[in-house]
Amino acid sequence: MASFQITGGRKLKGELIPQGAKNEALQILCAVLLTKEPITIHNIPGIRDVNQLIELLGDLGVWVTRTGESSYRFQASDVNLDYLETDTYKRKASALRGSVMLLGPMLARFKKGRIPRPGGDKIGRRRLDTHFLGFEKLGAQFNYDANDGGYYKVDASNLRGTYMLLDEASVTGTANILMAAVMAEGTTQIYNAACEPYLQQLSKMLNSMGAKITGVGSNLLTIEGVSELHGTEHTMLPDMIEIGSFIGLAAMTQSEITIKNCRIPELGIIPDQFKRLGIQMEFRGDDIFIPAQEHYQIESFLDGGMMTVADSPWPGFTPDLLSIVLVTAVQAQGTLLIHQKMFESRLFFVDKLIDMGAQIILCDPHRATVVGLNRQLPLKGIRMSSPDIRAGVALLIAAMSAKGTSIIDNIEQIDRGYQHIDTRLNAIGAEIIRL
Repeated sequence: MASFQITGGRKLKGELIPQGAKNEALQILCAVLLTKEPITIHNIPGIRDVNQLIELLGDLGVWVTRTGESSYRFQASDVNLDYLETDTYKRKASALRGSVMLLGPMLARFKKGRIPRPGGDKIGRRRLDTHFLGFEKLGAQFNYDANDGGYYKVDASNLRGTYMLLDEASVTGTANILMAAVMAEGTTQIYNAACEPYLQQLSKMLNSMGAKITGVGSNLLTIEGVSELHGTEHTMLPDMIEIGSFIGLAAMTQSEITIKNCRIPELGIIPDQFKRLGIQMEFRGDDIFIPAQEHYQIESFLDGGMMTVADSPWPGFTPDLLSIVLVTAVQAQGTLLIHQKMFESRLFFVDKLIDMGAQIILCDPHRATVVGLNRQLPLKGIRMSSPDIRAGVALLIAAMSAKGTSIIDNIEQIDRGYQHIDTRLNAIGAEIIRL
């Protein structure tokens, strides 16, 4: 288990280039199984989850060629479905939650699929019902056999288009069903579909491969099935979660940072939510400039009520940034209520912030009230452990703003979602040592 040793209190100055979007990558990479023709993908982040998925595709028989620093060429012309029966596949796929999105392409192209229960962050229940209910409505039959090592087996020999109303606007569920539907016979309509930029990117890529998807960017997708898909070239968006993390980092550490090539129109309300914390920023073309700020004040609602930041499906505020907003509010002036609606364990890192000196009341598993310190007291360095990707980076931000030295254990969680975060931040003035 690796750790970060962080010397806090350093002000950063310089430019940061966001990596490719992790959540988009996991969908886009699974989609290469939909065709035997080559697909080139640019701006792929070099992070643990993505690298594991690329390795898994290679094990399945996909030809993988690195063509640039963040570009790869994939060709799934000779997929070995027998690999799905191996213990190696079970071990690798069960360790990676994104592996569940291999099912949709498998069902579309090969009419069958098999996947173990996937892993991922320990942030609460993350059910797969939406995925399988959608597959069933397309005509697939699935079986979960705990006696067979805990595999989901799916037979999709007769996929037909249909209308479905999803029980939740699941991002991965929508992506999985969409990839299965593009080669189903007839027309499929998915209502209450997730419409995050990741889904829009996946839809654009599939359309460039020959799919017929309309309603992209809305919660009603219409898919006219086609018999085959072709190769394409696709460039991924910058990671909006990393961009938001850098905004929070700049405010907490009183740093002057320019975040380059942000694709600002694709960020939705993310910049506005950080502005509500009192954080100044300037849009310079497609870059975001955050000046060094000694103080930033949380706004109140128009009626004087306490500001609340809550997560909701796109175009609402992404749950992946609530941990960052929470930690950024620790040194703000004012009080903020964080309402994490989607995952009941995602706020269970605030005890570590409290140990550092933060004033936070954990109201229940879904809500926390942050009373900003307004820099009257610095956080103090402690030893702690990263429970998940986003909490890990929130703790890293806290440690970088603290007085003294902190150690964060289990940084493999951070590496799952942030590419070389220590070396990139050290290049603009941080002092982070990987132990």
